[in-house]
Amino acid sequence: METYKLVMPEHLNHFGFLFGGNLLMWTDEIAYIAVTLDYPGCNFVTVGMDKIEFRKSIRQGTILCFETTQGKLGRTSVEYVVNVTREEISNGQKELVFTTRITFVSVDGEGRKREICGGRGSARAR
Repeated sequence: METYKLVMPEHLNHFGFLFGGNLLMWTDEIAYIAVTLDYPGCNFVTVGMDKIEFRKSIRQGTILCFETTQGKLGRTSVEYVVNVTREEISNGQKELVFTTRITFVSVDGEGRKREICGGRGSARAR
């Protein structure tokens, strides 16, 4: 799945760069949308992101591209890889600014782990 986000003034920290917490929130939200579309009828919660490293600073007006692909699939959990790139408007060159693996667990109405429902999984075109 591919999604875009525009960095606005309200997303910036006191130094004028994208606040890292916003990037983490967007990453979690976008990966959650992907897993929910891949496995309709299942409820998921985020249990972890593997590595948090902000590779490049991001300024206001930057358009970010979030590319989400499914990784490992277990009985109750599924992993997604999220790559975030920015594109230079002047020359069209893309640059990776952030990447992580995010893991979701399927839960029932009481919040207990449950087996993942049948879904489209990695066969879905992204």
